[in-house]
Amino acid sequence: MNTPDAVVVGSAIARGSWDDHGVRIRAVAVGDVELAVAEAGQGGRPLLLLHGFTGAKEDFTEWLDRLAEGGWHAVAPDHRGHGSSSKPETEDAYSLALLASDALALADALGWSHFAVLGHSMGGFVAQLVAIRAADRLDGLVLMDTGHGALRDIDPTQANMAVRLVRDSGIDTLADVLAGQESPLDTPAHRRLMAERPGYREFGDGKLRATSRHLYAALLPGFLDADDRLEALRRLPGSLPALVIVGDQDTPFLESSRRMADAIRGAVLEVIPDAGHSPQFENPEAWWNALSAFLDRVETS
Repeated sequence: MNTPDAVVVGSAIARGSWDDHGVRIRAVAVGDVELAVAEAGQGGRPLLLLHGFTGAKEDFTEWLDRLAEGGWHAVAPDHRGHGSSSKPETEDAYSLALLASDALALADALGWSHFAVLGHSMGGFVAQLVAIRAADRLDGLVLMDTGHGALRDIDPTQANMAVRLVRDSGIDTLADVLAGQESPLDTPAHRRLMAERPGYREFGDGKLRATSRHLYAALLPGFLDADDRLEALRRLPGSLPALVIVGDQDTPFLESSRRMADAIRGAVLEVIPDAGHSPQFENPEAWWNALSAFLDRVETS
């Protein structure tokens, strides 16, 4: 599998290029933007993997081969404003609704009438909007370390200061200020991973620096007062298989994960031990066991 120190985030894309593990990297035109995607298993059952705020497709690329071996056409895009995808130069080009539209348009561009979707953190917000808007197209829904409404663990004063800084001085200045500072997501599992996995700290820093300052300034304030989606999740069809995954140390999202698992009919909740906000890195074996078991059920449903 790839390791974070082997990943270049935000570099130019060679159309149709391949990495050392058989994962195809290419750009896909989606409306007024191009999304950089990593994919494996073309011809398999469609699975879309959506990363979080200031994340990148590389949050999932090391799992694409294994998903392909399991019969899935696994596609991990960079959201607009992230990684190597298009970065429009105005803040009104960014919203969660637009990211959800991008995800559906990407599925169309890939020729998918039906697909399963996994959303991590902010990608989970996007996946919920996709499910609410187009549940009839989904074969499965995975919500991973995410919430269903406003994020109460973000300090409004600090968020406003970060937005002003990134507007005035750019994303690199913000990254320099945040380097070494702790956040509610800096769990023991996260700190252990940074100490034990070479390049992981640089991996996170590179993803942040590859994020559009316009996206950052547009989306961060919206996390503080987002509409609650819990009632809409209750109305999802009971025939839609759903899995809610959360690390046992991911305190900001534990209770919201339990509420979503209760709200979505038939949803399964998997709490990953010894993991924080990114269990695919922090406890990969337990995360993979939970995800692959769910996908096996989706495949046979």
